[in-house]
This record gives sequence, C-alpha cells and structure tokens, in this order.
Amino acid sequence: MNGTLNKVMLIGHLGDEVKMHYFDGGNCIGRFPLATNDIYINKTTGEKITSTEWHNVVVRNKAAEICEKYLSKGDKIYVEGRIKSRQWQAEDGSTKYTTEIQVTEFTFLNTKKDSESLKNQPDASKSTNFDNPIENDLPF
Repeated sequence: MNGTLNKVMLIGHLGDEVKMHYFDGGNCIGRFPLATNDIYINKTTGEKITSTEWHNVVVRNKAAEICEKYLSKGDKIYVEGRIKSRQWQAEDGSTKYTTEIQVTEFTFLNTKKDSESLKNQPDASKSTNFDNPIENDLPF
C-alpha cells in the first residue's frame, strides 16, 4: 500500500456536556470528552479491572449543533474520524499540546432524552432501536 491512513472508530460515553465555540462568519465547533473502557480480570487476584481512556472529541458546524442539541453527559455515541495533534501558546508563554479526534461521522447509540421518553411509553420494555434517533434532523 502506497498511501497512509489516519482513521479512528470509537464507541464511548460522553464525560461532559458538549461545549460550543462560535467564530465570526457563522462556523462553530463543539468539544466533549469521550470515555472508552477496557475491562479485564486480574488472573492473580480474580479482581475485575476497568481501565478508562479519555479522548478529546471535536465536531464542526452543523454536526456540532446537532450534538449539542441531543447529547448529554453519559450518553453513548459512535464516532469516526482522524487523530489530529496541535500545539498553542498558553497565557504564561509555555507551549501546550493536545491530541484530538476530529469527527467525520457519528451515530447516537442512546441518549438520556431517549431513555426518559421510553419510560413514559406503556411498552417501554420492548426492544428499541437507538441507532438513529434523530434521523429527520440530520442534514445528510
């Protein structure tokens, strides 16, 4: 293979609300931490160990607005994107670095809003597909 590939696929839970930042000209970005877990059993002690990895997720423009509208802390989401590292100068003059996941596609797997609306339905115990709860609102 001659080329290179920078692709990330994650399924995790939001660690906080989506934080929006708006720019002149109407563009915006949304940022949120995403937690993924690795669970294993310690063979020596038999103890169940959970290891959490945190990812800095960035969504842009209409996708960011959709995420802000429908996602809350704790919601489960699937994201695809690419890894992007960047640096900047802090107020104290030091150089700061971060690594982010720049999202190109996403699917809501379940949201608190979905769960709350199901509680009010008489047959909420039946299986429900959370794969695309806002299909009509998506611009693509």
